[in-house]
Amino acid sequence: DKAPLSKSLLLVPSAISILLTLLFQHYQKFFAYNLQAVKEDFQIWRLVCGRTICLDLKDTFCSSLLIYNFRIFERRYGSRKFSSFLLGAWMLSALFDLLLVEITQYIFGITINSLPSGFLGPVFALFVPFYSSIPRVQVTQVLGHFSITNKSLVYILGLQLLTSGSYIWILALSGLVSGICYNSSILKVHRILCVPRWVAKIFSWTLEPVFSSAEPTNEVRVGMGATVDIQRQQRMELLDRQIMMSQVAQMRRQRQQQGGMINWNRLFPPLRHRHNANYQDHHPSEQGIPPPTEVSEEQVARLMEMGFSRGDALEALRASNNDLNVATNFLLQH
Repeated sequence: DKAPLSKSLLLVPSAISILLTLLFQHYQKFFAYNLQAVKEDFQIWRLVCGRTICLDLKDTFCSSLLIYNFRIFERRYGSRKFSSFLLGAWMLSALFDLLLVEITQYIFGITINSLPSGFLGPVFALFVPFYSSIPRVQVTQVLGHFSITNKSLVYILGLQLLTSGSYIWILALSGLVSGICYNSSILKVHRILCVPRWVAKIFSWTLEPVFSSAEPTNEVRVGMGATVDIQRQQRMELLDRQIMMSQVAQMRRQRQQQGGMINWNRLFPPLRHRHNANYQDHHPSEQGIPPPTEVSEEQVARLMEMGFSRGDALEALRASNNDLNVATNFLLQH
């Protein structure tokens, strides 16, 4: 939704790459990023064909996943500004490719005749705004020291793409440098290398209806998260709380019907440890049952000031693991 350019970059080059690999292998030579042919035979068209379509399916897969993750920039800035960034990064990275190849040959004596083909320069350039403008949200920790965030998967995909070829580091370095140059306000590159408004209108009238998608209706936005990932995390927390409240209400109704008592320690530990990887789904033995949670008298007093009895306040605080907000919401709803 609201990312037709990202969708077109995801579908069209991937489809052409698959066709060239499976059916039309004799046409692959026209999409090779041959720098020797560009410099000696002046085949400038190779800068377009060789820097657009990937000839390696692994590069196609990784770059497609990265474009899918970077669609957030088109949603945030709009298709015209996003396409201007890709155009500027594509043109600058082509220049830096030639410079880096000449520098490598001059310093190390290594002659590089061709580079990996594909839309790789602008993809690496998108890591610059991704690093600087997308907030970092911690998801979990591995071994208690290594943090896993909402951006870790994207960096892993970039590392996988970086190690897929011998000279792909040149494309990665030129893409990062071009992204820094375009994203910098000092050089003013974004004012020179941009898509004209009339060109954007033509593509909006012709291609946008083909690649546009309807807004999803099965998800309801919750909260004011800065990104879709944060909003979905807030939605999951809300659903988790609703499930907990419904289970507690069901147990309370059973207690009222049967005259029994709720085994709070049996009900809530699984909910509190829902995301604990070491937790096993079985009933703990009597020796393994944790001691009752100590309740803060200050929080009990605050609930009693709201009009609840001491017994209900103690019960709700123990059940919610001393979470005053959850205990309050539960007592208000029941």
